[in-house]
Amino acid sequence: MPNLQALPKITGEQTIVAYQNILIAVDLTEEAEEVFAAARNAANEQSATTVSACTIVRPLARTYGGLDMANVVAGAPFEEEMRTQAKDKLVALGNEYGVADADTYVRMGAPATEIRALAEELKADLIVIGTHGRHGLGLLLGSTANAVLHGVSCDVLVVKIHPTQD
Repeated sequence: MPNLQALPKITGEQTIVAYQNILIAVDLTEEAEEVFAAARNAANEQSATTVSACTIVRPLARTYGGLDMANVVAGAPFEEEMRTQAKDKLVALGNEYGVADADTYVRMGAPATEIRALAEELKADLIVIGTHGRHGLGLLLGSTANAVLHGVSCDVLVVKIHPTQD
């Protein structure tokens, strides 16, 4: 057991970790606002210099992997429309929480992979992501949050999404 008395005492004036570059990862559902609010609180508390936001759009070929989507995808700009709508929604949400338009990113691909890659590109030192955590291993963390957590080099703040009462 470590000797805790040998460790320096932490006072309210000291900051152990200062997060300067925060990446918010959301799925653009109505619960995204909880994630943005938590990220804004962390950014304000840490005096972060950059707050970015991202959402990941799954390609049709992956979403419907068992079907032959080649003709559908090649014949229609559906994925580009999905990306455009996602960008518009992310920018609007970001504006509500003080995220600059230029700091919003929409990627196409597997969510955990794309979030980790973007975090590395942006040199994020904190990723803020939500989880419902309702079933199976997801009782602790959602599958995307869990995959991000176990494959990224920076810290991850996982926000437990609270279900709304209808």
